[in-house]
Amino acid sequence: MTGWLGRRAIRTIHEFRTRLSRYQLQQRRIAKATLAADSVVQAAVLRHAQEHGLPEGDVRRRVDHYIDEIVPQLSVLSYYKIGYNLAKLVLNLLYRVTVDYQDEAALGRIPKKDVVVYVMNHRSNVDYVVVAYVLAYGAHVSYAVGEWARVWPLEYVFKSFGSYFIRRGFREPLYHAVLERYVHLITKHGVTQGFFPEGRLARDGRLGPAKLGLLDYICRTLLDPEFTRDIWFVPVAMNFDRVLEDRTLIRELVDERDRPGRLAQAWTVVEYLTYNCLRLVTGRLKRYGRAAVNFGTPLSLRQWLRAAGPAVLELPKEQRLAELQQLAQELMRRIGAIIPVTPVPLAAAALLSFDQTVIGKAALLERMDQLRDRLHVVNAKVVRGDARILDVWDRAWRMLRLRRLAVEDGDSVVVLPGGRPLLEFYANSIAHLLPVRGPRTPFHKQHETDPGLPRLRPRRT
Repeated sequence: MTGWLGRRAIRTIHEFRTRLSRYQLQQRRIAKATLAADSVVQAAVLRHAQEHGLPEGDVRRRVDHYIDEIVPQLSVLSYYKIGYNLAKLVLNLLYRVTVDYQDEAALGRIPKKDVVVYVMNHRSNVDYVVVAYVLAYGAHVSYAVGEWARVWPLEYVFKSFGSYFIRRGFREPLYHAVLERYVHLITKHGVTQGFFPEGRLARDGRLGPAKLGLLDYICRTLLDPEFTRDIWFVPVAMNFDRVLEDRTLIRELVDERDRPGRLAQAWTVVEYLTYNCLRLVTGRLKRYGRAAVNFGTPLSLRQWLRAAGPAVLELPKEQRLAELQQLAQELMRRIGAIIPVTPVPLAAAALLSFDQTVIGKAALLERMDQLRDRLHVVNAKVVRGDARILDVWDRAWRMLRLRRLAVEDGDSVVVLPGGRPLLEFYANSIAHLLPVRGPRTPFHKQHETDPGLPRLRPRRT
């Protein structure tokens, strides 16, 4: 049975022509033993024991727990035969996935021996699935995954996909010593990685600032004298006509304590899946519009260091992070420049630009056309940028109508008060490409209601 599974895995690797390092195929216990025996980890164990007056054996058991938590075991068959096919089914049911490249030739020139790290904006928890799906033919991506996925059965699923977990906001130096050495280990062995510099989902829809921890760990691999390769950071930008978690994110933005508990979240997921399965069976399931992915021009770490100063990585931590902030800003700038502009964000930006409730449809279409022209001027990636503006509006309107954000009243479009926060959320995803004059009304929990506004007809069952 083991031999048959091994042969199936090898055939799958050849079928997908995937970029996979030999290190990822070794047994998990070897990686765990290597990490536990690492000189930096051992020094961190002694230092932690001395500083906290703990027995060395207790500290080592804590380190073993961290190692067991972090280190995954990639299953090629799980990733490609289960994960890929499930992603293909779900994504094509929910979205129309489009992929674009800013400089495909530059991506093709990355030497095969070098390490590739995909650096992505974080719009939705679906981001993991979307990027893994579009990269499946050619590369396996080992993700840095937050603690939200450390629940049964997601923990075992992500580990079988080769992803490793990160405790965000956990400041213990011992834990970060283990995590840094693991990142160093997989980078040294050429594992293709993917991570989100923002560290968390954007609550207001805007592209957020980058955090430096994981970026620092990856970059410092160059200090290893045995590591002679280069590291290439590939910017990846995503946008959606519908973010599945949008209402939850807005609620958390208003009040961080308003986050539902795990049971409530699980029940919401069950309800959502049940409802959409029924719609699928009855033939009423409609796509949520576009899920668009753009790949930007890669950045060579060694080339950046030659310009910034080869000794940057050897500086004390505070000084080093101050220098790496420039690298992070450059990566976020490249991501922001290629954020896809799908129909819903474009329509939301146009609706909000009037700063009024009732907008004439002719004026709205003209404003959308003007905004699209401005986006073309800054070389933004506009999905269906050559289509008639009426067709773009029709695609956006399906989603606005489904989400009950606006209603048509004759030749006008009426923005419903309860829909304004969601419109802000989607317009914010391209706000850095379309600067809006004047202040924006901040998100708030209660929105004014006007009983005189046209109402949506009840949804047909």
